[in-house]
Amino acid sequence: MEETRVAILAVVVEDRDKVPELNKLLTEFGEYIIGRMGLPYDKKNISLISVALDGPADVINSLSGKVGSIEGITAKAIYSKV
Repeated sequence: MEETRVAILAVVVEDRDKVPELNKLLTEFGEYIIGRMGLPYDKKNISLISVALDGPADVINSLSGKVGSIEGITAKAIYSKV
């Protein structure tokens, strides 16, 4: 069995029209998602999303890169030390 890592993917959505594209990616990587929480912040017209993951580092990096490559969306993965 491949070693997995636990991480949080922090996502900032500045263009809400891109959410369907984001959701498609999250669905594709669904087997690695522990849970997610989204917070709309209407004052700045953005959404903040945290996605908890448990998967191989290369899979988490791939998801982070794909999400971050969507125009109007920023993503950063933060890994646990355990």
